[in-house]
Amino acid sequence: MQVTLLGTGDTTGTPTPDCDCDTCREARNPGDATRRRLRERGIDASGGVERSRFSVHVRNERTDEALLIDASPDFRHQFLTHEVGLPDEAIITHIHFDHLDGLGNAYRLFDDLPVHAADEVDPLTDESVADTIRSKYDYLDRVTVHDHAPLEPFETCGFEVTLVPVEHPPMLCYGVAVEDPETGAKLSLTGDTNYAVPDESRDELADADLLLADGLVPAHLCHHHPLGGDHHDEEGVPRTFGTKHMTREGALALGDELDAAETRLVHVSHFYPADEAFAEPLAVDGEQYRL
Repeated sequence: MQVTLLGTGDTTGTPTPDCDCDTCREARNPGDATRRRLRERGIDASGGVERSRFSVHVRNERTDEALLIDASPDFRHQFLTHEVGLPDEAIITHIHFDHLDGLGNAYRLFDDLPVHAADEVDPLTDESVADTIRSKYDYLDRVTVHDHAPLEPFETCGFEVTLVPVEHPPMLCYGVAVEDPETGAKLSLTGDTNYAVPDESRDELADADLLLADGLVPAHLCHHHPLGGDHHDEEGVPRTFGTKHMTREGALALGDELDAAETRLVHVSHFYPADEAFAEPLAVDGEQYRL
């Protein structure tokens, strides 16, 4: 299983357009320390470093098939920038634009793109994720939507995949567990979520070789949110920023609780201080892992 992080940023990405904060300036013109850190991770930052909107490419090296998890609005840029082939199939975790709107790129690029999504009806929209994809992209006859019940495994690209409910109020959202049934290699993604991931979902995400966890901001920034932080640990550190996303501390705590061999933080914002923003375990676009 070859995992390529095509997009590791939040809704606005890093650098954020028209932003002159220290972190965005460092992304556009990395200093020596940042370049050295990234070079050690196999990333050439000589032309800058980027976190585009979220997307992950998973290639099955046994079958030579590729699975795309979430279709970033930066789809075209991501596939021009990183040396991976177009996917054979895709999964959409939820209907926020930064995870879905790249699907329009299927036009003229694919003969057929099977897209997998949850069939659970969201009271907020009166549609499931699969229904929304089907209605929004009804003009794309090359997109074929496949509905799946949460927590029920299905097969795609030679992998066993399970969509797991997480907590991203007010709408339904899902994490993903991807396992190679022959080698046992396992990738887990929390999806967009706060720290209160249900126990049944935690069981499905546990024991991954690599966990990609939503870590939007460091916990000390929760005082900037109108709702503050939530899901505090024993020392009072918030593991949720507001209500929708985990803090860095929450994401790392979840990785420990799930016994992940390695945890990388994704859906990262430009609000991290510049001296922390490009250091591990925060992921950047272009990182690759073999599981």
